[in-house]
Amino acid sequence: MISVKKLGKEYRSGETSTVALSDVSFKIESGEFVAVMGPSGSGKSTLLNILSFLDRPTSGEYEFDGKKIDELSDFELARVRNKKMGFIFQSFNLLSRSTVYDNVEMPLIYENDVPVGKRKEIVLKAIESVGLSEKIYAEAGKLSGGQKQRVAIARALVNNPSVIFADEPTGNLDSVSGAQVMDILSELHHAGHTIILVTHETYTAEFANRILRVRDGLIESDSPVLNRRDGKKDFIK
Repeated sequence: MISVKKLGKEYRSGETSTVALSDVSFKIESGEFVAVMGPSGSGKSTLLNILSFLDRPTSGEYEFDGKKIDELSDFELARVRNKKMGFIFQSFNLLSRSTVYDNVEMPLIYENDVPVGKRKEIVLKAIESVGLSEKIYAEAGKLSGGQKQRVAIARALVNNPSVIFADEPTGNLDSVSGAQVMDILSELHHAGHTIILVTHETYTAEFANRILRVRDGLIESDSPVLNRRDGKKDFIK
């Protein structure tokens, strides 16, 4: 699904340049659960932004689902991102005064391929999948942190994305809520979703089947997780 070769990213400000990524190469197959770890400033967030089309590399090649991203316009990238990618953020990024239903429905409003009559069925199914059926019409801002993140996961699911990007999804949660969120992500993985997770927590990373460790803009290691937290076998298409 994802292939990057000698990927590089350099930021310039006047005559000053900062190398965020250098000579990064790896592949992620459909159905994998990959955690990206690294200290602050290591380049992991830059890598996630490039993989999710929020930024473009300065050098190297990136292929997503068989297409080279440097051959796609910004509009085309936005279309692919909305149809094939789901996003879960540390800060939830919910509309606090809108209901759970309205927040989860949001991606479908921008997707013309989904008939209006079909939206409700899709939205309710996504909300049910994260165990929040009793909160459908509750204001998002009045939910607990763990519930807000589950709403964010439901929102990420409504377009049935090929890959889900999770950026520090447990960073603002207590240990119990964080474990619940990771259990949901694990179930999504075993249902066939590809998941790319950025985290600084070893406990969280060990739900993945593979860990990419990034340091100083380089891939320091790329290794399988031998004893996964969920204790289940990998799902790879």
